[in-house]
Amino acid sequence: MRKWLGIALAVIAADHFTKFWVTSVLDYQEAVPVLPFFSLVLVYNTGAAFSFLADAGGWQRWFFIAVGIVATLIILRLLRTHAQQPRLAFALALLLGGALGNVIDRVVLGHVVDFLYFHYRSFAWPAFNVADSAITLGAGLLIWDSLTGKPAPADTAA
Repeated sequence: MRKWLGIALAVIAADHFTKFWVTSVLDYQEAVPVLPFFSLVLVYNTGAAFSFLADAGGWQRWFFIAVGIVATLIILRLLRTHAQQPRLAFALALLLGGALGNVIDRVVLGHVVDFLYFHYRSFAWPAFNVADSAITLGAGLLIWDSLTGKPAPADTAA
């Protein structure tokens, strides 16, 4: 279990280190092109994914903090139960680190710091951060694990 908590802490550290760096070098909404399809841009998200509920008036901050805390408790229980299943535990550790990274932002700042911005011509993906990346990767691994996990034992009743 310690190994997986260490991975979650590494996600939180990477998330907050990058957020600290970006907020120290960019002004709000300043964009710095890095590649033709990728820029660093400092934005704040008071909502959830794709700015869901961003303009809800403030109550969403506490709602998303509560959701993050509940998710953390569930993930910790699942990690304890499945610590010996590396792929599943790694996915859960990524989800845990990502969820806590964004919860910390919401508690301390009242919003989440986003800065990774992918775009091409008129198409643009909403800005996101390291925590969001860990959540996405963790969710993808959970799906993969559920599709490729151990097959159910064959029924031996005759």
